[in-house]
Amino acid sequence: MRILVTGAAGFVGASAVRRLVADGHTVGALVRPGSSSRRLEGVESITRIECDLADREALGQALRAWKPQACIHLAWYAVPGKYLDAAENLDCLAVSLGLLELLAQAGCRHVVMTGTCAEYDTDVGYLRESGPTRPATLYAATKLSLGVIAAIRAGQLGITLSWARLFYLYGPHEDERRMVPSLIKALLERKPFKASSGRQVRDYLHVDDVASALTGLATAGASGTFNVCSGDPVHVRDMMLTLGRLADQPDLVRFGELPDRDWEPPFICGDSRRLRAATGWAPAFELEAGLRQTLDWWASRHRT
Repeated sequence: MRILVTGAAGFVGASAVRRLVADGHTVGALVRPGSSSRRLEGVESITRIECDLADREALGQALRAWKPQACIHLAWYAVPGKYLDAAENLDCLAVSLGLLELLAQAGCRHVVMTGTCAEYDTDVGYLRESGPTRPATLYAATKLSLGVIAAIRAGQLGITLSWARLFYLYGPHEDERRMVPSLIKALLERKPFKASSGRQVRDYLHVDDVASALTGLATAGASGTFNVCSGDPVHVRDMMLTLGRLADQPDLVRFGELPDRDWEPPFICGDSRRLRAATGWAPAFELEAGLRQTLDWWASRHRT
């Protein structure tokens, strides 16, 4: 299949590109002009398409020339510490809807767009696609809005749409400002890491498993909303202690030196049965194995 990936130079995007190439697909990697391609180093046999999603004329020309059969849309503003309530979310919503129109004009037949578990009302226990939504940030609200509008508009355009709600991710190439790489960096440098109580329960999934889920939705042409998650709840404290043990530095994780954030839900875990039924997907990484692989990747960079 000819599959376009937007945000292809990003954390999830680069992993999706690698998965698609490994599976033998023809891949177009859409990246912003001048953006870093470090996450795509070593990836061969892709067409790099440099274009700003806000430039409708240039984007339309590029899509009509490349003619994707399917698209995995991942481009979004995601600067750690800023993205949750940033006005840029409104721009991302607008260009995403514009992208859908241009994809239809280019003959694309299926689109995978990505949402977030933060769209849900998290007070209901395990999160299922049929459950209630209650976004508490601009990021979650714009994602939810995109999913609702895009589903209706895709039907009008004759395109099938997968709305993939991502949960908590980790893995190689993650932004160093996020929790897992920040913790790993401290462990490798033998420095104390300040943490909250770690009592929060989360659903973690290796980025390569996220990529395989998204590619499965793209190739299956599956319609509807799908949780992309492990379905396995884990205390953040246990995940941190596992990394500390794997790095032989368990005492460096200093629980309770940061306050728990009042706005954070105590329990977030999803149900991925709909995704598994539609695609046959299953995660390749158990949490400890995935954390070990991630730690080893960062350690190899730390040595160099």
